[in-house]
Amino acid sequence: MITSVIVGIVAIIIGVLLGFVIARYLANASAKKKTEEAESILADARRQAETIKREAEVGAKDEAYKMRAEIESERKERQREVREAEHRVQQREESLDRRTDSLDKREHQISSLQGQVEKRQRELDDAEDEINRRLESVAGMSPEEAKEELLNNLKDDVAHESAAIIRDSEARTKAEADKTARSILSQAMQRIASEFTVENTVSTIQIPSDDLKGRIIGREGRNIRSFEQITGTNLIIDDTPECVTISCFDPVRREIGRVTMENLISDGRIHPARIEEMFAKAEKLVNQRVLEAGEQAAFDTGIHDMDPELVKTLGRLRYRTSYGQNVLNHSLEVAYLCGVMASELGLDPVPAKRAGLLHDIGKAIDREVEGNHAVIGADLARRFGENDAIVHAIEAHHNDVEPNSVLDVLVQAADAVSAARPGARKETLDAYIKRLEKLEEIAMSYEGVERTYAIQAGREVRVMVEPEKVDEARTVVLAHDIARRIENELQYPGQVKVVVIRESRAIGIAK
Repeated sequence: MITSVIVGIVAIIIGVLLGFVIARYLANASAKKKTEEAESILADARRQAETIKREAEVGAKDEAYKMRAEIESERKERQREVREAEHRVQQREESLDRRTDSLDKREHQISSLQGQVEKRQRELDDAEDEINRRLESVAGMSPEEAKEELLNNLKDDVAHESAAIIRDSEARTKAEADKTARSILSQAMQRIASEFTVENTVSTIQIPSDDLKGRIIGREGRNIRSFEQITGTNLIIDDTPECVTISCFDPVRREIGRVTMENLISDGRIHPARIEEMFAKAEKLVNQRVLEAGEQAAFDTGIHDMDPELVKTLGRLRYRTSYGQNVLNHSLEVAYLCGVMASELGLDPVPAKRAGLLHDIGKAIDREVEGNHAVIGADLARRFGENDAIVHAIEAHHNDVEPNSVLDVLVQAADAVSAARPGARKETLDAYIKRLEKLEEIAMSYEGVERTYAIQAGREVRVMVEPEKVDEARTVVLAHDIARRIENELQYPGQVKVVVIRESRAIGIAK
């Protein structure tokens, strides 16, 4: 049995050895085969790399050839452009040389001609002097006398010619402008209808009875003194039955005083403390009314981007009057007129309305600031951001500066139409009489005028001339001169018509 085990072990060992030998043999054979395959693959790779190398070299040569060809073509093109540019420069230089030669020749010719002209001028001056000496000898007059005679003759000729020119131009202008102007103004005025409150510098307040006057005055006048001191107005208590009067140049302050007094009369308690309390309430109420009036005016005219302070200042015009005409209503009317006329002329009506509404804004503060209300209003509008066109229209509406745009003229025309229509304004008797006297004085200052008459409330001036001194042609010039002087020296609403009348009569008596 041991022998069997040993035999088995030996057999196993022999089997293992045989297996190892066989496996090694097989491994060597496989490695040899793989080596041969690797060498074959490496040879193929070398052949392919050589092929790719040759192809890359051929491609690189082709690409280099193409690039060389392109560079050569570009070089030739650049050379051609350079040659053309050199040719153009050469041609231009030749042209400049020819022009320079031509200019030199012309300069020489001009110098020669100038010498000839100077020579001819000297000859003409000598000839003119000789002619003047001969004329003086023939006429027997000195040059000054001859010049005076010539000027006198020219004056007569110019007077006739200027009269004819004025007559023709006026007729032509009227024919062209009257129809359009009447249409525009009539449409504008027909579309405007507004009322005016007639107020001046005083406000009258009705009281229930005259017994209340004593309470208003107070003990030793303390109530009236307190009222005047607090409100800044003058309280007038006279013999007029059942009324007291408040006087003040500032219309807003006068309105605050009026409301304060009405509230005191309604309350019945009148003493300094109550006056101060009522004044505070009245001031708040009137300021609110001022703001509402400004906002309503801006809303009615379609202006929504105005500075709030400017709106408030505009509202102050509710209590301002000019010749009895409420200034805020007048400003609204001017704004509407400007808008209508601008639309008829094909212009933008919005700036026209804005300029018309603000044209009298200076009257709201002209009691506080020195100067003309047009200049004050222009400065105020400029300070609150209005554009230059609006500011200039405000400043130019009374010719404080020269109008330079259609907008300026529109505001002037609308202002004149609103102020001059019947019933819009009232005028004091003294101012009216002075204006009539001034009209007649201006007309009488001209030579040849015999009599003058201001008629139709100063809207027309009739000028009677002496027919021996003023001929028909001179009447046209005289009417034109008087009208221009009236424009320059007088301020008046509307327009003034100047009529020059020349009448010659021949009277014979048969006996």
